[in-house]
Amino acid sequence: MAKRYFIELAYDGTPFHGWQIQPNAKSIQESLNNTLSTILRDEINAVGCGRTDTGVHAKKFFAHFDLEQPINELEQLTYKCNRMLDPAIAIQRFFEVTNEAHARFSALSRSYEYLITQQKDPFAVNRRWEMREKLDVEAMNEAASVLQDYKDFTSFSKSNTQTETNLCDVSEARWTQSATELKFNITANRFLRNMVRAIVGTTLEVGQGKINTEEFKGIIEAKNRSKAGLSVPAHGLYLSNIVYPEGMIK
Repeated sequence: MAKRYFIELAYDGTPFHGWQIQPNAKSIQESLNNTLSTILRDEINAVGCGRTDTGVHAKKFFAHFDLEQPINELEQLTYKCNRMLDPAIAIQRFFEVTNEAHARFSALSRSYEYLITQQKDPFAVNRRWEMREKLDVEAMNEAASVLQDYKDFTSFSKSNTQTETNLCDVSEARWTQSATELKFNITANRFLRNMVRAIVGTTLEVGQGKINTEEFKGIIEAKNRSKAGLSVPAHGLYLSNIVYPEGMIK
């Protein structure tokens, strides 16, 4: 019987067209599959915990694959993969799980963060979005707090997707500010395509004084993407955490 293995990894999304394999485009999934297939001498098809879009980064990402032959040296496999993989992908570890564990469907929650630099910073290129405008962070947090009161986030979803439902349970949504940086953290059981970037863009409109919290609520209730703000650039977005049932991840 095949054994199932989880991979914990991180990646810089800059050189890739997202996680998922697609024709004539470089993806994290394809790079990972090719590396594992070469080292393990078997066709490997890794299943990811989600799909990140072109240019989006991941500080913590999980994937799984099945293999008939047991892997005796998981640390050695980590070492070999990291030597062969694209420099923008780093594997932290491999570990065996039960065959019921699923990188995507077993996840209880996902967390993202969006980073904005408020000064010109050469080290933030492709890592932060530069926005120097002064913003009302308190007003942005007031608006962000109402996200937990809603379930239907159609207004923040990319149009014409194949999802069966636009319902999500948001458990955290908050902006924090340092001397030169703004960070938005959001956690939910699931996310729609483009959802975080659209929420960030719309709460920034609150911070700019273009709309208030009541109008922000109205945008959510409209269930219409055209009512919400612009999507912010992908390079400021990071998948930061995935939570699984207790005991599944050791």
